[in-house]
Amino acid sequence: MIRSFLSALALVLFAALPARAIDIQEVTSPGGITAWLVEDDSIPFVALEIAFKGGASVDAPDKRGAINLMTALLEEGAGDRDAVAFAQAMEELAASAGFDVSDDAVSISFRALTENRDRAADLLADALTRPRFDADAIERVRAQVQSSIRAQDSDPQGIASKEMARRAWGDHPYGSVISGTEGSVAALTRDDLLAAKDRVLARDRVLVSAAGDIDAEALGMLIDRILGGLPAQATAPLPPKADLKLTGETVVIDWDSPQTVVSFAQPGLPMDHPDYFAAFVLNHILGGGGFSSRLMEEIREKRGLTYGVGTGLSNMVLGETWAGGMATANDRTGEAVALVREVWGAMREGVTEQELHDAKTYLTGEYPLRFDGNRRIAGILSGMQLMGMPRDYVNTRNQKIEAVTAEDVERVAREVLDPGKLEFVLVGRPEGIEASGS
Repeated sequence: MIRSFLSALALVLFAALPARAIDIQEVTSPGGITAWLVEDDSIPFVALEIAFKGGASVDAPDKRGAINLMTALLEEGAGDRDAVAFAQAMEELAASAGFDVSDDAVSISFRALTENRDRAADLLADALTRPRFDADAIERVRAQVQSSIRAQDSDPQGIASKEMARRAWGDHPYGSVISGTEGSVAALTRDDLLAAKDRVLARDRVLVSAAGDIDAEALGMLIDRILGGLPAQATAPLPPKADLKLTGETVVIDWDSPQTVVSFAQPGLPMDHPDYFAAFVLNHILGGGGFSSRLMEEIREKRGLTYGVGTGLSNMVLGETWAGGMATANDRTGEAVALVREVWGAMREGVTEQELHDAKTYLTGEYPLRFDGNRRIAGILSGMQLMGMPRDYVNTRNQKIEAVTAEDVERVAREVLDPGKLEFVLVGRPEGIEASGS
């Protein structure tokens, strides 16, 4: 539930392997920028993913939301082109550039036909090095961001997520939303946006991934064409490792609704932990496997307390949790929460061989997210780099899942899962719940 545990990144990183091995080359541009590349000349098209480490987490302390707003404005005109002219120029080249931001990265997705890629790259370079930040664009996008903030603040799910993040991460940037508040966004000036750009868009922060019709030499030249004009170093340091602050409390936020939104979390495992894959399989059996999971079976199928309940290993660059969520009727919330704790604890008694087999079958191939396009492959490589994963991960991941035994799962469940450590945030008017925190 913290930071969307069913995020696209998690789905990408744990996609089942393609039938053939993926050859990931490491490329260094003439300007010294490193990239990962998967060549495929079957279609005259290249996909490029560029990620700047730090993302919204390097906002200035009193300027929360500046990097989010800045990122949204990168496509609103650059150089001599205003927003309309920039969009038209990209469209005429049958190219696209998308800009996004998370706690951990500012991300750019670039797509271009081989014959047009240099001209399209020049447009992207302008967006990154010469954004206009025109007054009318700032006000229009600012209004959109503030509208989104108001929507989140009136949505029980958004309220639960925001409160859980605050409780989990405290004063760390992970503890507040990347969009800031209506007030912090209202106060941002054009100079603040320029400063925000320099805090994160720099060559020492960049990760590059590419897939498609381009070789190593051409990719190196393309990277320098796009990124060579950026500052060598960002002006803000990367944030420290996040210190998880969950204490196993239960918090109720009053909300006039017939249902209660339930968010819960406990400490997780980092991706480089030796028991991570055992925990990954364990999570699928516990709550990550949809209708086949134990939580879904006990809470929805047997008792009809919710339409859906799920869990996930929520991993970010600087911290991790084991989180989940559901929504249930107010008068049955106490029963549903008690069942979450009960199932959580029962996992420590072990899993059946059938459960293990079914989980491993699913995770390694029954429902694969195939490496079936340059755009998808570039995204996978970008996620791997951001999380510090080795290049051979895509070719060894399934072997590690297959190696997990029932004994591994039981051991990890006993060592890591603890219903007493589960923190609950409930938004609604739940019955049968005794709050223990504020």
